[in-house]
Amino acid sequence: MRIDSRGLALFGAGIVCGILMMQPSAAQSDKGKGLRLNHVGLSVRNYDEAVNFYTKTMGFREAFTVRDKEGKPSITYIQISRETFIELAPASPGAPVGVTHFGIWADDINSTAADLRRAGAKVEDVRVGRTNAPLTNVTDPNGVRIELVELTPESLQRKAVDAWK
Repeated sequence: MRIDSRGLALFGAGIVCGILMMQPSAAQSDKGKGLRLNHVGLSVRNYDEAVNFYTKTMGFREAFTVRDKEGKPSITYIQISRETFIELAPASPGAPVGVTHFGIWADDINSTAADLRRAGAKVEDVRVGRTNAPLTNVTDPNGVRIELVELTPESLQRKAVDAWK
C-alpha cells in the first residue's frame, strides 16, 4: 500500500485551516447564547379592537391578560407560537401608538445583565415585572428599548409556553 505524501499533506493542511477558521466562529457563537426573541410590545389606540384583531382575525391565542387595580386590562399577551408573543398595551401619553419594545428571553437574566454591563451597555436593575418574570431593560444606540426577561416557572409567560399544544 502506497501513501501519497502530497495528498496527505493537503489533507493535513485542510485540517489545520479548518481548525483555525472554526475557532473565531465558535467564539462568536457564544455571544447571545441562551437568548432568543420572545415578544414584541405594541401600544394600541383601541385595546379591545387590537385584541379582537389578533385573536379573531389573525387566529392567534390570548395567552393571558394582566389587569390594573381597577380591573382594567393593562397588558395582554397574544401567543403566536410556543415561545413567541405580541404584548398589547393601551396607548398613553408616555407610550404613543406603535412598537414600544421587543423582548428577549434570557436563560439567566442576572448573568446576561452583568455581561452586557461589562460590555458597556446601560442596563437597569433586574426586577420582577407584572407577569411575575424577572426583567430588565437595555436601550440600543438608536434608542430602541430591549426588554430582557427570564421565564421562571412562576412567570405567566412560562406558564403559557408550557401550556402550548
